[in-house]
Amino acid sequence: MRVFVTGASGFIGTALIPELKGAGHEVVGLARTDASAAKLESLGVAVHRGVLEEPDTLAKGARGADGVVHLAFDHDFSRFVENGQKDNRAVVAMLAVLEGTGKPFVVTSGVNIVTGKVAEETDPTPTEGFGVIRGASELATLEAAGRGVRGMVVRLPQVHDTRRQGLITPIVQTARQKGFVGWAGDGANGFSAAHVGDVARLYRLALEKGEAGAIYHAVDEAHVSMRAMAEAIGERLGLTARGLAPDEIAGYFGPFAMFAGMDNHASSAITRQALGWTPTGPGMLADLRACQPDAAI
Repeated sequence: MRVFVTGASGFIGTALIPELKGAGHEVVGLARTDASAAKLESLGVAVHRGVLEEPDTLAKGARGADGVVHLAFDHDFSRFVENGQKDNRAVVAMLAVLEGTGKPFVVTSGVNIVTGKVAEETDPTPTEGFGVIRGASELATLEAAGRGVRGMVVRLPQVHDTRRQGLITPIVQTARQKGFVGWAGDGANGFSAAHVGDVARLYRLALEKGEAGAIYHAVDEAHVSMRAMAEAIGERLGLTARGLAPDEIAGYFGPFAMFAGMDNHASSAITRQALGWTPTGPGMLADLRACQPDAAI
């Protein structure tokens, strides 16, 4: 099929492109800049120009495709609420041109929108609190399943390789700047995780055989503690790793402080059974111990 991928030149997008092409699909990638367009062309991908701020440009790309994978998101944490609203407008615009076609549309969310328990695929989309920021796009996609769109949600954990590690990447950057690696509290809190290659394969499987209205969790490791990750970063960078006092946390983490104390456990049992997905990539700690300290953030 001809697949329109937003965020195609990004971390997950560049792993998804060969996954899709290897399965015989044609890829059209969204490019915001000349640099992104050149990168996609070098990967053998057709380029569609557009930006999240102009939903019609994304809708045009979706209209000409047999399926859509929506990866693009503005990760400026200082404007996180606004960026969630921007994402929702883009999603709604793309879904509108797919209504009645039966075409697949895979939207991206995060397992951390489910709080206070082990996140499972059957957990409903939050309608209040932190989860609403990404939840609005989830709801729009799931509701479109009733209007002739094979809409599905992929909830991501911290996606990693040796270059990037999701929300942990800013911690690596901060550690280089501060000269030590810190964690909040006792460090027992943490995140679920999966290798980027496994995540790319899951997107392909969802696109090819996922069910309308389904939620899938791209989770390999259910939970990796912040302390274990900080110690692995410290080992790789040759820096001391230690816990932070409560009055140190905001100053150390900056805009990331709202995530530093977050604790997310997530399951992917339903996803594995439904799609036949079996992660095979290295774990988060292995990638952190082998991480490229000077990799671009």
